[in-house]
Amino acid sequence: MERWVIVNPAAGRGRVGRLSGAILKAAREQGARAFLTEGPGHATEIAREAPEGARVVAVGGDGTVHEVLKGLAGTGKVLGVVPIGSGNDFARMLGLRGLPWREALEHALFAPEEAVDLGLVNGEAFGAFLGIGFDALVAKRALAAPSFLRGMPRYLYALFSVLKDLRLPEGRVLVDGEEVHRGKMLLLAAMNGPAYGGGIPIAPMADPRDGLLSLVLARELSRLGVVLILPSLLLGRHLGHPQILFLAGREVAVEFPHPVPAHADGELLPEASRYRAEVKPLGLRVVGRRALAGGEKPAAKPAPA
Repeated sequence: MERWVIVNPAAGRGRVGRLSGAILKAAREQGARAFLTEGPGHATEIAREAPEGARVVAVGGDGTVHEVLKGLAGTGKVLGVVPIGSGNDFARMLGLRGLPWREALEHALFAPEEAVDLGLVNGEAFGAFLGIGFDALVAKRALAAPSFLRGMPRYLYALFSVLKDLRLPEGRVLVDGEEVHRGKMLLLAAMNGPAYGGGIPIAPMADPRDGLLSLVLARELSRLGVVLILPSLLLGRHLGHPQILFLAGREVAVEFPHPVPAHADGELLPEASRYRAEVKPLGLRVVGRRALAGGEKPAAKPAPA
């Protein structure tokens, strides 16, 4: 099996760039081909060039993972992750948060693989989450947040920046063909994993291996309503709120009278007035930590060339 490592030097607000020399060296010493991306979209191009059956490791945050995933979706290639980004919610979904990068790299290269569900929205693959509406505006604002903010603080900074200009669109939501909402709505989150925004547990019951998208629909909420629900949201206790609807399904369609922003794994999508998301059960091969739960050990790494 070929092993490729794709390093995004812009990830983690430049932290990966500062570590890139050491990461590239470590990857090559372990027998992998290592690449440094040169700009947006380059990680997808590299991942597409990897041979069938290869293990392709994304070094960066959710944006890097999303780009690499787009190059692997629908193939027999395996996705590994070294989480050194601002959010790392895909890595959190796989149980990889908190590993030092050298340990994470070795794990991504040599640990057993498993399968998780793959999401698709308007034909584009996503791994951990899809957000439509308010949270996409927050994701967009987070891109311009101060560089010293990472993870949840970055998300909260962006949230309060967007909140002052809150305008709720009229939307129609269908789950597996059945209408579940028509009217004003704050957001819809379609989740494979439990968290987004750097660890906010918006769908604490989500399971990336159940063949379903976990859907959290926030209906009409005022600015004050958003602020008041925030503490419950940060604790994962918001699902009992009367304006929050928790659903699950294989397919969700959302329609608006005008284009509304959306993001997949934190990456902004082209704005559209209609989004259709579906799940491909166990459609993505990954290197997570579940495969080691029974005491399996990573395969021995080859000696440096």
